[in-house]
Amino acid sequence: MPFFDKLKEAVIGKPHDPLNPETRHHLALVAFLAWIGLGADGLSSSCYGPEEAFLALGHYTHFGLYLAAATFLTVFVIALAYNQVIELFPTGGGGYKVATQLLGPRAGLVSGSALLVDYVLTIAISIASGVDALFSLLPPNAQSFKLTAEIALIIVLIVLNLRGMKESIKILLPIFLGFFFTHAFLILYGVIAHFEGLPHLIPDTISETQQLTGQMGWAFAVALFLRAYSLGGGTYTGLEAVSNNVNMLSEPRVRTGKYTMLYMAGSLSFTAGGIILLYLLWRVQSVPHQTLNAVTFGAIINSWQLPPVLSHSLLAVVLLLEGGLLFVAANTGFLGGPTVLANMAVDSWVPRQFRNLSGRLVTQNGVVLMGLGALGILLWTHGDVSVLVVLYSINVFVTFSLSLLGLCKHWWTSRYDEASWKSRLPLSLLGFAVTGGILIVTVVEKFTEGGWLTILITGLLIAFCALIKRHYERVRQQLRKIDVLYAPRPYWDEDLPEPPLHPGQPTAIFLIGKNRGLGMYALKWLNEVFTGHFKNFIFLSVGEVDAESYGGKGALRSLQYQIENSLRYYVNYCHSQGMAATSRAAYGTDVETELEKLVVEVVSEYPNAVCLSSKLIFDNESWLISWLHNHTAIAMQRRLHLREIQMIVIPIKI
Repeated sequence: MPFFDKLKEAVIGKPHDPLNPETRHHLALVAFLAWIGLGADGLSSSCYGPEEAFLALGHYTHFGLYLAAATFLTVFVIALAYNQVIELFPTGGGGYKVATQLLGPRAGLVSGSALLVDYVLTIAISIASGVDALFSLLPPNAQSFKLTAEIALIIVLIVLNLRGMKESIKILLPIFLGFFFTHAFLILYGVIAHFEGLPHLIPDTISETQQLTGQMGWAFAVALFLRAYSLGGGTYTGLEAVSNNVNMLSEPRVRTGKYTMLYMAGSLSFTAGGIILLYLLWRVQSVPHQTLNAVTFGAIINSWQLPPVLSHSLLAVVLLLEGGLLFVAANTGFLGGPTVLANMAVDSWVPRQFRNLSGRLVTQNGVVLMGLGALGILLWTHGDVSVLVVLYSINVFVTFSLSLLGLCKHWWTSRYDEASWKSRLPLSLLGFAVTGGILIVTVVEKFTEGGWLTILITGLLIAFCALIKRHYERVRQQLRKIDVLYAPRPYWDEDLPEPPLHPGQPTAIFLIGKNRGLGMYALKWLNEVFTGHFKNFIFLSVGEVDAESYGGKGALRSLQYQIENSLRYYVNYCHSQGMAATSRAAYGTDVETELEKLVVEVVSEYPNAVCLSSKLIFDNESWLISWLHNHTAIAMQRRLHLREIQMIVIPIKI
């Protein structure tokens, strides 16, 4: 094995067999692991969402009680609405598929683009917030190293996710559980320690609210609350992760997804609402270079009157776990983002390469893109959480709103067919009203403070995806014309005489892709140029196991049927012309490697052989067009020539 391959295997791990049923079972997530891997994004938002909302209140901190209650209710409204998404789309895809199938492809494009930007920002804000939490323990002169630490952590997460989602989750599991149990304990203790203040909290809040409205009016009070509520919208991010990644869950997927959503909603509502309540009860004030959580938990620990060294150590453990959880949350971006990219690649909105799976059955191109995107955002913002929160919260609510609008449309149009529509439509409408309201307020409030950049980036991405889609559609039209010209409908019986193969005679080996017209063009070209020379015709094809074919139940079998049917077409055509022909197929994530194995195997039996394949040629081929298509034919020609096996690439102009 070459040194590079050995190094790759040592870092990333040995490849999995996609055709082995045990592989899927091994990689699938039970509800508990899904809660950790997918729920960390939601739970981690309690590290910055409540703080941003509470600080937005300024001196009117009594509104924090309303925020705590609103946070608790909003989490469950969104979670219950997204349970419907899990039911309707058990193969995953979440907001993108909901918008695409229920509102149309254009809405799907907007939702998918927003999700992609959102997942990049998930990684960036989680890493930045985590590093902020850790650096709260360090002296001020250490702040200059924050960006370096953020870059290093993203690189580590890229490597972990290239190894596989389940492995990355298991590595990060102790951090997640440590965070949840320590924070649950501190929240419960913090509330109990100030239990005497609870009976007075509601009447004091009402009294102060009346006083404020009397002085400033109800419009001011409502605007203040909505501003804080919208700025705390990052608290609800991550709840969509389960619906986006249902395909990763163990069977039965819908039930596993609902349990996961329940765990996520319960833990997030308790943690986020509890932290806001602690801010109120402990009358927390902002301290430079420290997060509000660090100040709050520090006050709770100091109240135990332990030795200073022990108090500082305990606070360090809490903040280390908080920072660690944010790193686990960043991992959600590496799980969800590539999934959205793969779904959009299936629909031709982004380059097809984002459907590809590595030997570890990971959408590695998506993982790398998410990581590079997050690095770019961190470098541009210098890891400033307040800026990232603004960028982050807009897009997630675009997706929320489109998904819930799609559900509203679905239940309304299905009101004559679905008995449960009367209960589900109001829930979807409520969710849409909440998320849409937060979106509008956030855009209006923060447009000039950086929100415009998110809209601009998302808009540019939408335009870029539309351009890619247009190109792929044009190519498909041309390929259909090629099919009409060179790949006629079968006019022959399948029960035809099979002329015998002669291994010692000249043999043509055709490397066949999905398009029949291209393969038939190569066959007819060969027979016209070398009439009567070749006596054996062997057709080879590799079924590429990608995100689509490995995504749902029965998808692999469908791929196998497609490949077998395509090869049968070529063989039967040859038999109808009195030509000796056969075919062979293989399946895997690396098409070139599998094809090379097939060719070597066939050439060992038919030594007097030449390989052929077709390749599309474009007028004025730019780097973008080149990137949008695979170059399997050229790559195979090089591989085979190095093995001293002749191969001819036949160009077809588009």
